[in-house]
Amino acid sequence: MLIELAPPDDRPRHQVAVLAFAGMAPFELSCVVEVFGLPRPELDIDWYELAVCAEQAAPLPVVGGFSILAAHGLDTLAAADTVIIPGVPDVRTEPSPALTAALRSAYARGARLVSICSGAFALAGAGVLDGRRATTHWRYAGLLAQRYPEIEVTPDVLYVDNGPVLTSAGSAAGLDLLLHIVRRDHGAAVANTVARRLVLPPHRDGGQAQFIEVGVRDVTDDDGIARAMAWSLDHLAEPITVGVMAQRARMSERSFLRNFSRQTGTTPIRWLIDRRVQASLPLLEIGDAPIEQVSAAVGFDSPVTFRHHFGRSMRTSPSAYRRAFTRR
Repeated sequence: MLIELAPPDDRPRHQVAVLAFAGMAPFELSCVVEVFGLPRPELDIDWYELAVCAEQAAPLPVVGGFSILAAHGLDTLAAADTVIIPGVPDVRTEPSPALTAALRSAYARGARLVSICSGAFALAGAGVLDGRRATTHWRYAGLLAQRYPEIEVTPDVLYVDNGPVLTSAGSAAGLDLLLHIVRRDHGAAVANTVARRLVLPPHRDGGQAQFIEVGVRDVTDDDGIARAMAWSLDHLAEPITVGVMAQRARMSERSFLRNFSRQTGTTPIRWLIDRRVQASLPLLEIGDAPIEQVSAAVGFDSPVTFRHHFGRSMRTSPSAYRRAFTRR
């Protein structure tokens, strides 16, 4: 008996290119390598192919007393599917003509352009942020708005997803954006697996505050907030009010609201809505339950409310989100 084997899948993997430059702090580059450069056979999907690129084919001295020798040049960066700029050497100068040309070429081809922290200045200098919302580290937000008035600078969020162009705040927020990209490409389950490998929370909403003034807090209050959040995650399908969460934290509502906002940068209700939306993603990706059942399973009081908050968070409808994964 002849067994007909399926032909090998020779589709090219998604090409990710990240820029390295002399004088950079290597943390952001390392985040990109960790997320996109490590093989992940346990996921059983076509993972990304990463290229580290630089303008010079020479060792690049970086912060920490060592050097990086990038294997690729700007031609590889311009040809990639996703281009990531982790920072710029100087936020007060324009990107080099060579880098500007590479970014514009990638953008014209339909590549996804991503910046971490001050990398937004490179995208701004290339003109690809004009007329768009964007963010950067809170220290540089005023300067970005001043130098590039065509950009709607949003200084108090972790990241902004504009579809083909995405920007993030400081270094740690870059990890949130990179996981968001994985979630966009492969779904919540895969992104959560990668987050667990990194020992990170699976999702921080892009609209969360960048910088929160935190004073000395009582340890009991900290434990109470964490206890209320953990309980809420285990009971998402049930009606949950601020009063219920405050009782679980063993605090007054006023004290709970103050401490919750100080520790998380958001309100309990906003946090709860975001958690319910995130809990709905795997149900939409891998199941075929009606939207009404998904809505009830994660605690929304009606499908209308679910659709409203889902659209606000994910910039699409639950049905369209499900169709995207059905096509995959």
